[in-house]
Amino acid sequence: MGFEWLKPGVILGSLIYAVIGVAVFWVAFVIIDKITPYDLWREIVEKQNMALGLVVAAMSLGICVIVAAAIH
Repeated sequence: MGFEWLKPGVILGSLIYAVIGVAVFWVAFVIIDKITPYDLWREIVEKQNMALGLVVAAMSLGICVIVAAAIH
């Protein structure tokens, strides 16, 4: 049984890729928030727009899957 995943280089690489993935997701989400004609935060939180919340959740998962596949 090998413990290659416990090596410092592997852990550091995983952390770097995780930070890159979160940064790419954040940039993509900000871009999508800017190109929509209304404020997503106000619509979801203040106006309780559940349909928009589901669309944004699906979009977020889609972006995350694409980023994870690109990093993998």
